[in-house]
This record gives sequence, C-alpha cells and structure tokens, in this order.
Amino acid sequence: MLVEGKWVADWQPVQKADERGRFVRQVSSFRNWITADGSAGPTGGGGFKAEAGRYRLYVALICPWASRTLIARKLKGLDALIPVTVVNPVLSSQGWEFGGYPGTDADPLFDARYLHEIYTRADPHFSGRATVPVLWDTRRGVMVNNESADILRMFDTAFEDLAPSALRLYPEDLAPEIDALNPLIYDKLNNGVYKAGFAGSQEAYDEAVTGVFETLDMLEDRLFGDFLFGDRLTETDIRTFVTVIRFDAAYHGLFKTNRRQISDYPRLSAYMERILNLPGVRETVNMDHITRGYYSIKALNPRGIRPVGPDHIARLLQS
Repeated sequence: MLVEGKWVADWQPVQKADERGRFVRQVSSFRNWITADGSAGPTGGGGFKAEAGRYRLYVALICPWASRTLIARKLKGLDALIPVTVVNPVLSSQGWEFGGYPGTDADPLFDARYLHEIYTRADPHFSGRATVPVLWDTRRGVMVNNESADILRMFDTAFEDLAPSALRLYPEDLAPEIDALNPLIYDKLNNGVYKAGFAGSQEAYDEAVTGVFETLDMLEDRLFGDFLFGDRLTETDIRTFVTVIRFDAAYHGLFKTNRRQISDYPRLSAYMERILNLPGVRETVNMDHITRGYYSIKALNPRGIRPVGPDHIARLLQS
C-alpha cells in the first residue's frame, strides 16, 4: 500500500480489521462530482463540467464496484463520451497493474505500470490502497472520484445534455426507498461476502455469512416483478447484480459463503439473467477476469488453482 505517496509493502486483501476480526473496507478519498454545468456536487469542489472525451474511467473487470460504473455507462449510452482503461485482473505485489493479460490495457495517459502511480499523480502524499474505479479528468490532470456509488449517480444525470436517456437509475419518486434498501444490500451482501471471505475470526465469519443469506432470502421473497422496485430498473438492481453474478463462481467457494448458491434461488436466478440480457450489460461481465482475479488472491488460495465451473454460469454467459 501507499504511505505518504511511497509504496511500502506488498498488496494484501485485508489492510484493516476491528477488534473482533471483522474486515474493514477503506473509505474512498476522492469525492468530486461531474455535473452538467460544472457546479459543485454533493461532495468535493466544482469545475468538473460534463464534456465528451474529457474524462477517463479506470476499472478492473473482476471488481464488482468498478462493474457498477461500467453497467451505468452502458445503460446510459455514455460509451462514446467516456473512454475506459481495464487493468490486469491479477493483483500484483503492488496492486492493480496495467496490461499483461487478454482484455486489459496499457495506461494511455501516463504510461504508468501500476494504478498506484495514478493515485500519486492525484495526490503525491496519498496513503492507502489504490482502488478501482477511478474517474480521471484529462483536462485538469486530477482524479475526480474513486467512489463507485458517486460515479453511478453522476453517470445517471450529468451527461443528459450530451446523451439524453429515458432511463433514470435514481428517480426522485423512488429515492427514499432506494436510500433505505441500498445500505442494507451493501452492508450484508455486497460487502458481506468480503466480510465473510476476509474474516479474522469464526465469530466475524459466522456473523457475515448469516447476513449474506438473510439478505439473499429477503431479495428472493421481494422479487415479484422484473426488478427490486417492480418493473423499473434502478441503481439498486445494478448494485445487487454485480454481486449475484459473481456469487456462484467466486464467493460461494473462495469466500466460503456456501450455504446455498444463487442457482438455488429461482427468482434471483431469473432476475440475474434478466439484467444480464439488458443491452450492453453482458459486455461488462468477463468471467475469465473474475475467476482469474479472485482465485489469484494468495491469502485465500496460495496455489492459485482456479476451479473449472460452475457450468450453469458459463452456459448463461454463452446463451
């Protein structure tokens, strides 16, 4: 990780845990917002006006947080406005690395080898892990934002003048319900699988895995329409999808969230397939990167052996 802008140690999946062995996720540090007119957003400073080609998105296809932003970019028709750079799915001793694996890119802006070099360009004294996604302003040469939840909402509205869309991922009339459901899904499912996989004690694991399956059970019971809020796709569906599409292939085995698979939930399985078949979403799901990346985490899988399945996910992606 970086300490005062210097790389000081090999990358490790767990940099912080509480006194009971619970995994503690790093808080995002760059929280500016792109807006239609360049005015300041909910956090950070202003000066980031929505413009075609001005911003670049750095992502890892293994990463569910980065995949949120890729899906929003597709659904909102922003492909031509916001170019993407994909990092290597295998975390090196210095974290995310550019190139060297099929479907990845060299860094087109600075010819950096590692993502942490982008972070120290943004802040020469940055301390912490260099995470994805990253939204970079090529005009000002600064990092706009590295919080996927923020970027998801930016992509929903900021570029409407350049790429009008009838889809609203965070509609005003559903905002209170979205704001109530998102934290539960994040804490117990999106981050819950990580809290189970990286648990430092049996107590922490038991607590996390219970939360994961309580949430999956709740979602299964809730799904009577096409999506979590009836027939309207929202950001909450994107936030849920990125975890469930990875669940059977990675979290069930590697993270020991193995009471059940998504394939054991009929409604969630149909829901996952429904979202996968939305225009552009399938292009954001690369199961080779996902399994290659997760099963390369030495702390969880020292020999790096990758499982061949599950077949039902492979069939789904090929159908």
